[in-house]
Amino acid sequence: MSEAAAAVPMKAVENGATMSAHPLLDLLEHPNAEQSGRELLESLYGFLLVAGNAYLEGVALDGEVRELYALRPDRMKARLGSRGWASAYEYTVGGRTAVFDMAADPAPILHLKLFHPTNDHYGLSPLEAAATSVDVHNAALAWNKALLDNAARPSGALVYKGPDGADSLTSEQFQRLKAELGEIYSGPANAGRPLVLDGGLEWRPMAFSPADMEFLETKNAAAREIALAFGVPPMLLGIPGDNTYANYREANLAFYKQTVLPLVKKTAAALTGWLGRPSGARFEADIDGVEALSADRDALWARVTAADFLSEREKRRLLGLDAEDFA
Repeated sequence: MSEAAAAVPMKAVENGATMSAHPLLDLLEHPNAEQSGRELLESLYGFLLVAGNAYLEGVALDGEVRELYALRPDRMKARLGSRGWASAYEYTVGGRTAVFDMAADPAPILHLKLFHPTNDHYGLSPLEAAATSVDVHNAALAWNKALLDNAARPSGALVYKGPDGADSLTSEQFQRLKAELGEIYSGPANAGRPLVLDGGLEWRPMAFSPADMEFLETKNAAAREIALAFGVPPMLLGIPGDNTYANYREANLAFYKQTVLPLVKKTAAALTGWLGRPSGARFEADIDGVEALSADRDALWARVTAADFLSEREKRRLLGLDAEDFA
């Protein structure tokens, strides 16, 4: 999802006009010497979605931000002031701590966070909300791996029925049997190899099996809940369901409208309040540059074009274009 959000272009709007070139756009396009603008935004969105918090450092020179860096949220800590709000941020790495004083102008840190109902200073990650489903999914994968590692024999027990007077295997027989099962019959490469029993051994399958536990459905249900926690339609991840072309197209459209664009608009508003205030410019998501929304855009253009009661200037304004005067 962070890749999809980072691929949505941003535009600068100043005095109601969309700017084709602007210092803020240049900064966002070339934030630092190591990353492109898309790489920076992908890191920023990724941190926000995984940790619930994302931090952007602005390196200023002569009171103007010249470089941007996305900082790891697990290394950042808010230092609270007398009013209970963050007056500074501490970034610790390699045993060294850098302190960013938020009283500076411009503020050195932009803190993005997702809604958290019980915390004033940090956001709630979707992974935390779906923690139980994540545990179930991981347990299902561990079960699947263990089943593959022991694929040559289903869950069951070897029951020893020796001659009279021999109620159990000797220690030497037990160790030999255990070694043979591990070396010859276990592992994916030995799947399907018949089990050869001798010496009074009898195979008794256990009552439980992956089918009894509805293994695949449990795994898919957990994956579905995780996807929904992030706002991603499950069918986009290949989770079984109503995966027709029409449904997939609608799911992709809903994904952009309900998840990707709100995330980008949230970030654009935060960047505007942080960087755009001195110049009076603001960042906006350039929806016209999103290929996934082209069908909606074409339908809008067709409706506006067919509206004969509108002037050319009014049509351009409705389409988000510069309202130029026409003769």
